[in-house]
Amino acid sequence: MRQIVLDTETTGLEPSEGHRIVEIGCVELVDRRLTRNNFHQYLQPDREIDQGAVQVHGITNEFLRDKPRFGDIAENFLGYVGGAELIIHNAPFDVGFLNHELDLWRKDAQPIGELCRITDTLVMARSLHPGQRNSLDALCKRYEVDNSQRDLHGALLDAEILADLYLAMSGGQVSLSLGTYGRSETDGACAGPHRLSAQRPPLVVVRAGAEELAAHRTRLAAINEASTGGCLWLKIWS
Repeated sequence: MRQIVLDTETTGLEPSEGHRIVEIGCVELVDRRLTRNNFHQYLQPDREIDQGAVQVHGITNEFLRDKPRFGDIAENFLGYVGGAELIIHNAPFDVGFLNHELDLWRKDAQPIGELCRITDTLVMARSLHPGQRNSLDALCKRYEVDNSQRDLHGALLDAEILADLYLAMSGGQVSLSLGTYGRSETDGACAGPHRLSAQRPPLVVVRAGAEELAAHRTRLAAINEASTGGCLWLKIWS
């Protein structure tokens, strides 16, 4: 399963008013694991950036003067995202701008929604936390995701943050640290199971307390809600 967490920065709020994308940031997930095969590109928009937008992302026309235009990178971008599921926070905004750029590039270009499945994490967050603030910053606080470097918006940084939030919202823990089990330190080949010494002291059993059990129930309930009743751990544990 290949997913691309995507974010954009723009010259303003409305593509219908001629505003353009100035930055695209993408983070790749394969089977819910970060691959570090990211896509990041600043773009020359051929128009002035609204001052309000500059205050949000800090990108200026001077900085973008020597950057490529969307048409220069369109095929590479589409080759990167094609066939993947796009994970976007407030997807209509980014999808609207991407489709605008694609239409300016080629009139026969397919809309991004025909090339990729779109998942909107804002819709997901509102379903999980109705009536609460569901901005990236609010979600970072709720899910204890570090956003300390986010003084200004940035497409790649926000995509990296959103990847962590998406994994937390859609199931919590995503992998167990079992990757080095049974591997030789010399050649990486399987070295067979490790045997514990018969002289080892007795293992200490630490049982969960009431607070830990309550936290466990809360986490399983969140996973069950996010997976529409598909949490097997909850069925087994209860």
